[in-house]
Amino acid sequence: MGTSMAAISATVSSFTANPITEFRSQVLWALVVGVILAFILGFAMGANDVANAFGTSVGSGVITLKWAYVLATIFETLGALLVGYNVTDTMRKEVVDVKLYVNHPKVLFVGQIAVLGGCSSWLLIATFARLPVSATHSIAGATVGFGLVAMGGKGIHWMKIVGIIASWFVSPILSGLVSSILYIIVDFSVLRRSNPFLSGLIALPIFYWFCIAFNVFAVSYQGSKCTSHLFLFLFKCNYYTF
Repeated sequence: MGTSMAAISATVSSFTANPITEFRSQVLWALVVGVILAFILGFAMGANDVANAFGTSVGSGVITLKWAYVLATIFETLGALLVGYNVTDTMRKEVVDVKLYVNHPKVLFVGQIAVLGGCSSWLLIATFARLPVSATHSIAGATVGFGLVAMGGKGIHWMKIVGIIASWFVSPILSGLVSSILYIIVDFSVLRRSNPFLSGLIALPIFYWFCIAFNVFAVSYQGSKCTSHLFLFLFKCNYYTF
């Protein structure tokens, strides 16, 4: 009996002395805070980013505010699950040099909590001030700030930061160019026709096809890993079936 109790005691002691278990117990508070901040950040993104995306649709009367909520919930979730992996991977390890934190995991862990706190706070402030801002810009800036404080300039992948900042200037130009081209096409093929309503009904399936085709291509070509495996599985099933 005494031997059994000694063995059990030794097992429990070795378990509690496990470095992983000790690390988890020390950062449990940060995990709880991180979950809370993640929900706050999600709320702030819904209040600001989603409003940016659906503001024109609601303002033009194409959809009601209720349907904007429904569509945003569905497609924001699908976008995050199907094609959000690449952006997540970039923000996770390509902005700051995570190799520098191999011996300091707590610093990286708490730093990411600070990033969540800073980003969610700024998005809420901007939302209350009625300022349309981007969660991507906010999270990138917060991550750079954490990296500079923790490891200085050597802790940042500056070329990746240059690419991210460049995209902030290129994307408005490209989106403006694409929207101008689309407006010219719609104006010529629909609005200037003798029967714009009928022309619109004819053109609508074409626009639907291009939209669906582009999204399917994006998901299959650069989607999340699980999505790529799913498409590969479906392709093999169809191949062996036919």
